[in-house]
Amino acid sequence: MSQTTQADASVPGPTSAIAELLDLLRTIGVSLVLAVVFQTAVFQPYTIPSASMEPGLLVGDYLVVSKSAYGWSRASLPFHPPLPPGRLFGRLPERGDVVVFRHPTRPQETWIKRVIGLPGDRVELVDGVIRVNDRPLARRPLGPGLDVDQPTRAVMRVEERQADGRRYVTFEGGPDLAGDDRPPVTVPAGRLFVMGDHRDNSLDSRWGPEVGVGMLPVDHLIGEAELVVASWQPGAALWKPWTWPRLRPGRFLQPID
Repeated sequence: MSQTTQADASVPGPTSAIAELLDLLRTIGVSLVLAVVFQTAVFQPYTIPSASMEPGLLVGDYLVVSKSAYGWSRASLPFHPPLPPGRLFGRLPERGDVVVFRHPTRPQETWIKRVIGLPGDRVELVDGVIRVNDRPLARRPLGPGLDVDQPTRAVMRVEERQADGRRYVTFEGGPDLAGDDRPPVTVPAGRLFVMGDHRDNSLDSRWGPEVGVGMLPVDHLIGEAELVVASWQPGAALWKPWTWPRLRPGRFLQPID
């Protein structure tokens, strides 16, 4: 007698389809959690929104920010949750570091400036020259520059050198401008004195937090800006192929001075 045989492969039923969907959702969920953890603890992308850090950083530069450089605080977390103050494995920046931080009174805003004074430092400005602990930062004129944000604005490129030899280029708009002179001030404990490299187009520690930054609380640091990954003119983006002619390929993968 012949016997009826059945196929070895079974047809997937509703239960297996649901299981596959759950596995997919679980994989997506784990990937999202890992991405959030990586961005919270290690690196965070940041796009330059203003011209206050020209000429070194331009509007449209896409940066990588090291979040482990100064330790972690509530500023490291998304939405700046109301956690106790303090930093885990915290350390102070060095003078000359370019830092990304949450604004002292508007923590939903993320800003970027250069560290000029550390806690206990005595900072003053005389005719645009920065003095830290009564020692002027060395400066060397480099000639006229181009303000990418406002090409008709006259600016001069000036190399500035920190006491440890670190060099970077700033923009100066001329003498007798707002912010060129500030009386001596001692940076309080747990605070930093920060400035933009575009000295006459930056709201920073020369003004109080209602206008600029004031003395920046260390706890508001997000991290150190380390690398320009990519750059594009306003309106262009890597995910918009039709805007690629407006990318700035010469600025890709550039370390930040």
